[in-house]
Order: sequence, then structure tokens, then C-alpha cells
Amino acid sequence: MGAIRSAEGGPLRRAGRGAVRVLRTPFAAAGRGVRRATHAHGAGESGLGKLIELHAVNSAGDMLITVALASTVFFSVPTDQARGRVALYLAVTMAPFTLLAPVIGPLLDRLPHGRRAAMAGAMLTRVLLALTMSGAVATGGLELYPAALGVLVASKAYGVVRSAVVPRLLPPRISLVKANSRVTLGGLLATGVAAPLGAALHQLGPAFPLYGACLVFASGTYLSLSLPHKVDSAKGEARARLVADGHRERRLLAHRTEQRRPGRRPGFRRRTPRAARVRAPGLRTVGASVLHGLQANGALRMLSGFLTFFLAFLLRVHPLGGLSPALSLGLVAVAAGAGNALGTAIGALLRSRGPEKTIALVLTVTLGATVVTAVLYNAVFVVCVAAVAGISQALGKQSLDSLIQRDVPEEVRTSAFARSETLLQMCWVAGGAIGILLPLNGVVGLSVASAFLALGAATAVRGLLAAARRGSPHPRVA
Repeated sequence: MGAIRSAEGGPLRRAGRGAVRVLRTPFAAAGRGVRRATHAHGAGESGLGKLIELHAVNSAGDMLITVALASTVFFSVPTDQARGRVALYLAVTMAPFTLLAPVIGPLLDRLPHGRRAAMAGAMLTRVLLALTMSGAVATGGLELYPAALGVLVASKAYGVVRSAVVPRLLPPRISLVKANSRVTLGGLLATGVAAPLGAALHQLGPAFPLYGACLVFASGTYLSLSLPHKVDSAKGEARARLVADGHRERRLLAHRTEQRRPGRRPGFRRRTPRAARVRAPGLRTVGASVLHGLQANGALRMLSGFLTFFLAFLLRVHPLGGLSPALSLGLVAVAAGAGNALGTAIGALLRSRGPEKTIALVLTVTLGATVVTAVLYNAVFVVCVAAVAGISQALGKQSLDSLIQRDVPEEVRTSAFARSETLLQMCWVAGGAIGILLPLNGVVGLSVASAFLALGAATAVRGLLAAARRGSPHPRVA
């Protein structure tokens, strides 16, 4: 009897194993393909491949939380009520974040030996906050907003630390701009996968995208701690300031010159004036390119925040040429995402050459596209300006990374990445606030966007081109 049962079970077991193997093969092949892509050109040996995978996990988790919040704050109520909810969301989350953002960089500067723990802490914090939000997401209660603020702060803290970590994991055969392009592209691809997954989970219930985010961020906690130990190395680093006091720098130089003068009495030690004690060089002392690059990228980041909020409401009330509001929003979102991915890919091919000219070019082109859209406002131009903004933001950020690598000394480079990322996040917040306050008129909105882009171009483009003509005093491009 046992022999008969064994004979009957054998083919069934073999068939079951064959079915599992068939179902598992495409996922295993996809996993191997992703691993080969993220670990190519020495990225696997240096640890950059693990960081790319970690950033993909982070982006997927953020997208799941975004889907949950958007369905509660934005899509579940009429436009007028949704605008009030989003205004409340901005007031409760963005305004405190604007005050906290300048603190994030300096605070993380004090944790140079705990970067892996800082990223793991940012992931674990979002696990707990997503669980907290899951109880309030269905009702949209006020307790949702403090939790959303915590998620925002944790996400930006992760972003600052990640920018500081990339130089530590740079393979010999990859420049910094290429490394950042790979990390960014991995995040964009993960976002594209997570968006429909979040929409499908939302069909099961408003809390299910948050449950999915909990699982994603839990895996991100493990991946953070599995990064190489050199991520926590702070050898040779110092803190950088975005604005340097040139007078103090000159006093310090004069004091050092006097200390070296011949004929000084032995044993005589002149006390260094307090005003002359400067421990770390400011970014202004390494050339104007970085500061002008920050100004230009700040304008582009403001445009990104502005379009995110302004078009979200505008297209609900005035959808594009006969399309439904949902389809109009989806079309613009796809254009912006595709533009961002295309800009990231182009940045990886530029080999870090001419970053000043690249930033000046993308800012000028974006200004031109925004002005044309304001004058000839229609569906085609709205989609085009969203795509151009995505390309420009990606190319501008990659070029800024290249400038920091080239012009900022190695001992302050990590700190410079942290400070610049914090400043750019604040610009995004400012642009979003402008977008939520303006009336829902496409011509008016794009005119305002053109105005602050023009201000950024007037401030930065001339200086960038002049710096490009002079050339870099510190050629460091890998």
C-alpha cells in the first residue's frame, strides 16, 4: 500500500516542483539581472551596489507612503476640501520641516562614525510611523499629520546621509557623477514599480499601502546595517559651511603670516584672536562654481516643488484637453518621471565634463520652456514643461555633484554634500508652498514659475559661464 502511495506521490511532487521552478525562474532571472546591473564596473566590490539597492528600497517605501497619503489627503474629497487638507498638510509638516532642515546637516555632521546606524534609524523610524499612520489614514484625523512630518524628516535625513556616503563607496572606475546617476536611477525604477503596487494595495484598504511600506522599510533597516564598514569612516573629514566669512579668513591668513616672520622672540606665543579661529574652509573659498551651482539647482528644485502641488490641483479643476482629471495627472506624472530618468541617463554619459555649462544650459532651457508654456498655455506645453523640468532637475543635480567633487577639498566634501542636499530640500518646500497658495490659473502659475526661474538664472548663469571660462583651480574630476 505504501509503495502505491509513493508511486502516486512521486509524479505529483515532481509536477509541483516543476511548477514552482517555472514560476520562480522569471523572478530569479530578474533578480540576477538587477544584481549584475547594480554591481557592474566595480560597484559590487566597493559596496556601491548595496547602496543602490538600499536606495531603491527607500524610494519604493516612500512611494507606498505617498500613495496612502495622496488617497487620504487629496483624492478622497472634492477639490476645494482637498486644497484645504493639503494646505493643512503643508502647515503641519512642511513649515516645521523648514525649521528642522537646517539642523539636519550639522546634526549628521556630528555622527560621522554612525552613518549606517543613522540610515537604519531613518528606516526603522518610518516602520513605526507607517504603523501609526495606518490607524488614522482611513479617517484623515489630525494625528496623521505629525506622523507624516516624522516620515518626511526621516526621509530627508536618509537622503542627506546617502549623499554623504556615496564618496566613500566610489569604485576606481566610476566618477562621482556616474555613481550618483546609478543610485538615482535605481530609485526611479523602484518608484515606478512601487506606484502601481501601492494602487493595487489601496484597493484592499487604505491602510494596506502602509503595511507594505512597513515591510519595505524593515528590509531597508537590514540593508543599511549590511553596508561596508568604511561607510562609517571619517578619516580626513571636516565640516563645511555654505557661507564663509571672508574677513575672518583674511585675518587668519595675516595671523599665520605674522607667526612665521623672522626675528620673533623664542618662546613668545601670541594668542590667536577668537575671531580668527577658523577650523574648516567655507565653500566660498574653493571657488564660485559650487555656490552658483547651488543657486541654479535651488531654482530648479523650487520649480519641482511648485509643479508638484500646483499642477496637482490645477488639473483636477481644469484637466488637459478633454481628458479626465486622473488621466491628466497621470500623463504629467509620467512625463516628469520619464524626464527625470532620461536626465539621469544623460548625466551618466556626460563624464562630468563642463558641469558649469551644463547647469547654465538646463536652467536657461527650463526658463524658456516655462515662459513659452505661460504664453501658449495648452495640454502639449504642460506635458512638455513637466518633462523638461524632470530632465533639468536630474542633469542639474548630477552636475552639481560633479562640481562638489572637483572643487571641494576631500576633507570637507562629505559635509558639503550633506549641507547642499539640505538646502535643496528647503527650496523644494518653498516651491511647494508657492504652488499651494496661488489661484488655479495656468497662465498665472507658470508666469510666477518663470519669475523665480528668471531670478535664479540672473543670479547664477553669468557666474557659471565665467567660472567655466576661467577653469577649475582644483581639477579633481574622476
